[in-house]
Amino acid sequence: MSATSVSKTSKGICLIILSAFCFACMNVCVRLSGDLPSIQKSFFRNFIAMLFAFAILKKEHASFQIEKQHLPYLVLRSVFGTLGILCNFYAVDHLLVADASILNKLSPFFAIIFSFFLLKEKIRPFQAVCVLLAFLGCICIVKPGFTNVSVLPACIGVMGGMSAGIAYTIVRLLGTRGVKGPFIVFFFSAFSCLVTLPWLLFHYTPMSGAQLGFLLLAGLFAAGGQFTITAAYTYAPAREISIYDYSQIVFATLLGLILFGEIPDLLSFAGYGCIILGSLMMFLYNRNH
Repeated sequence: MSATSVSKTSKGICLIILSAFCFACMNVCVRLSGDLPSIQKSFFRNFIAMLFAFAILKKEHASFQIEKQHLPYLVLRSVFGTLGILCNFYAVDHLLVADASILNKLSPFFAIIFSFFLLKEKIRPFQAVCVLLAFLGCICIVKPGFTNVSVLPACIGVMGGMSAGIAYTIVRLLGTRGVKGPFIVFFFSAFSCLVTLPWLLFHYTPMSGAQLGFLLLAGLFAAGGQFTITAAYTYAPAREISIYDYSQIVFATLLGLILFGEIPDLLSFAGYGCIILGSLMMFLYNRNH
């Protein structure tokens, strides 16, 4: 490997770790914004992202025209993306920040499953083992049973990861058809704002200045995370740097401990280990194949 290649990989690693930190901070800001409806939090998060994406498209003099054959997939990506954010924000409000973060990181495994159905991509036996390991970790975190009062928000967190997995699969499909990333982000953010706006108008919960500030910060961190992870993959392929995205769990655990005094139990740590191990195995497999 050349020095230039190593340098680009190093930049990609630094950017993806920065992205993980931004997304962990986004979840913390969502929690700090207090007892507000998830839909209201989602609106402000996506409104900021929409402004960022709009600015990039205007700077690049990109067209906002939508080709008819792409519209159904853009709508589907937006529907599942919005559902994923709503579920993730609900989970962040009702679970440990680290638990909610790792459940959202199930999306790559769901993407493998839905790629089989939507893109007709075969699931190799090794990939199936990694997916099963991830779901074992999921069970450790959710701890299903009638004695676990957090089982509902945990299941909603899993649903958020599944929705994000479907959305990412459709993003990949759109990418193969030549639709640009910033336009996908803009369409999704605008769609999400339009969908949640009627609810916001009729069920708006008054916010303090601090709550509004934390939601705007959540939007800024979300935009920062989105653009740094996009930049990371321009420097190095996913097979070389994707595993570093799981540094978000480290950041989420530390921030949860410092700000909220949250300490995950042993089963949760075992679940983190299973999911990260499954990701590491997938990372090494993709790198070698």
